[in-house]
Amino acid sequence: MIRENLLRRITVNPKVMVGKPTIRGLRITVEQILKALAGGVNAEELLEDYPELEKEDIQAAILYASELVNEEQVFAVR
Repeated sequence: MIRENLLRRITVNPKVMVGKPTIRGLRITVEQILKALAGGVNAEELLEDYPELEKEDIQAAILYASELVNEEQVFAVR
């Protein structure tokens, strides 16, 4: 149930950010959040930089990315 509630925060609309996955229809993409985290920005800083974000939005972005990686199939090349 928690997983589904978090994933509901991720929206895709071709009219918003060229259809990239965003947070609750805002103009903040999952990609922006993940790149910021990977670049060393912590969650508290993200929440300060984007006051419309909520802690659960950051969790949702990470969960969304993990779901995509989970579905990825890797084939060995010989």
